[in-house]
Formats: sequence, C-alpha cells, structure tokens
Amino acid sequence: MKHIKKVKVIGAGSIGNHLAHAARSLGCSVDICDIDPDALTRTANEIYPQRYGKWDENITTYLCSDAPTGGYDLIVIGTPPEYHNSIAIESMKESPKAILVEKPICGPDLADADKMLEIAQKKGIDLFVGYDHVVGDASDKVADLISKNSIGNIQTLDVEFREFWGGIFSAHPWLDGPKDSYLGFWKKGGGACGEHSHAINLWQYFANLLGIGKVTKVNANLNYVKNNEIDYDDICLLNLVTENKTLGRVVQDVVTEPTRKWARIQGDKGFIEWECGVKPGVDQVRSVIDGKLSVYDFKKTRPDDFIKELSHIDSYIGRSNDSPISLIKGLETMLVIAAAHDSSQKGKELNINYALGFNKESIF
Repeated sequence: MKHIKKVKVIGAGSIGNHLAHAARSLGCSVDICDIDPDALTRTANEIYPQRYGKWDENITTYLCSDAPTGGYDLIVIGTPPEYHNSIAIESMKESPKAILVEKPICGPDLADADKMLEIAQKKGIDLFVGYDHVVGDASDKVADLISKNSIGNIQTLDVEFREFWGGIFSAHPWLDGPKDSYLGFWKKGGGACGEHSHAINLWQYFANLLGIGKVTKVNANLNYVKNNEIDYDDICLLNLVTENKTLGRVVQDVVTEPTRKWARIQGDKGFIEWECGVKPGVDQVRSVIDGKLSVYDFKKTRPDDFIKELSHIDSYIGRSNDSPISLIKGLETMLVIAAAHDSSQKGKELNINYALGFNKESIF
C-alpha cells in the first residue's frame, strides 16, 4: 500500500483478528494489543490459526500497558463500542496518519463524539468507521448504476439486515451468549440497532448517492429484551424521512434465520437491488431498467471484506472526508441510532438537526 505500512490493532477479539490479517495480507507490519493476556493467547493459539491456517509469527502481541506508542501509520480500534471514542482520542496523541474505529462508533449516548471530531479536524488525522459493506464491490456496482440515472425518480429506499446472532457467538466461542459482551446491552452499543447498524449506514450511503438528502425524521419501534443479565433490542424497525421528503425503511434484527441482508432502491422507471450473501461467497446486484432484468454476481471471501476496506482507507489518506466510511458518515449513522432508541422509548417521531453537532441535543 502507498501510505499504510505499520499498523497497531487495539483489541484482540474477532474484528481485531480480521483486520490484523487484512493488514498482513497487504504487506503491513502489525502489532496487536489488548488489556487481557488471555485474549492475546487466544488470538495466537485459536482465533487466527483457525481462521487463516496458522499463526503469523510476524505479528507481535502486547498488553496495552506495554505496547509501543508512535510511529504507526494506522491504528485500528476493535474494542467494545463504549470505549471507542476515548481510545480514539488517546490514540490521536500518537499522530498516526489514520485511525479506523469499528462500528458502531460509540454508544447511543454519543459521549465524546463532538470532542473526537474536533480533535481529529484540529490535528488533521483521518478517521474512518468500519462500515465495510459500503466499500464492497456490490455497493460499487450500485453506485455505478445510480450514476446512470436509469430508474427514474426515486420513490422509496428499503434496507434490511436481518440476522440471528448465533453466528456471531459461533465466531466468539469464548462468549456464552449476549450477556458476556456489549452485544447484550443497547446502551453500550449492542442489540440489533447498534450491532446491525450496517443497514442504517447503507441506507444513508445510497441516499447520498441518490441525492435525496440526509435523514431528518426518525420514527422507530424497537423490541427490548431485558432481565437481570441483559438489556438489548432484538428487533429494530425504522421509518425514515430525508431532507427532500423521500420516505424509506430500515429493518435490523438479531432473530432471523436464514440471514437476509438486502436493499432495494425503487424508482418510477425501475429498481436496483443489493444483496449480501445471496449464496455462499457471493454478493449480488439486480436491476430492472426499461423492463430488462440484469444480474451481477460478486464472488468474495470474508477476509476479502477487510482487505478491501484497508485498501480503501489507504487510497483515502489525506482526503478522508470524501470517503463513504469517513468519521462524519459514521457519526451521522450514530445520530440515527440514538434517535431510533429515543423515538421508540418516547413513542413519537423525532427530528435530527446536523447543524447542532453530534450529540443528544441534535435529536428533538
């Protein structure tokens, strides 16, 4: 890669391993650090070798307290969301070229979001958020079709990420269900609204390409599962309105089997559909334009998602605001997540005013 040669990964969980492997696949040196020595042992002895065939002896692991500081081109933050912003603020003291924060970027309280953005802008550090679906090949094809203005006036936009989260726990066998991580707590960034917020982000990405504006109104219904061990939403239904009054819908849940990750852009002259994992190892885009159905398949592996994400970041160093996974875009998604919880709990439609910043005062 052109800009990124040396990478620090903070957090030795599933996402940390994915991004460490992606960085090594692209020829970078990689250090992984974690506060838990057991997590580092698990990475070297279980997660990484089971996924990628063998442990990469060129990766160095550290406890966070012993990890080197400074000299990194990219710092990856793969910790639970409630710690993302504070770690990002601390990491900016090392003056890396870029920081990648896993999604969702924080909890719905939006703590320190404005502060993080202000520091990043002041220091000129590129920050990205890990909504990797919008930089995949299938999304690139949708962008190409949208650019041709071939489906007419946009009538509605729908995105669904409906996925039973048993697959997440299969990939994290050291967790005994949602109570053992942030996933079981919506205030920490878990639950369907936070964990599957790829759908909200993809909706916003397509809305931007379509020129229909940002989300300004959110009317949400969330189903909360709560007992003395957990407190999360398992179903999240959103009705959205944009700046130019286009209506749309987002559905996110952690209960559906088999998985459905799907989007549809409906115009008055045709439609475009996007689907992740239409069959194993294949994403697909379908369109009907002038009555003709076209189907485009994109083969990929799970590691490919992260390799493409890091390649994208490398190409956007110095111009991160132009990237669909920029910090700004990730924070816009967080405003919708926060508004969704507030709307459901208050039982009414809420507005978002982006001019007020990325904080709870922006939602009313």
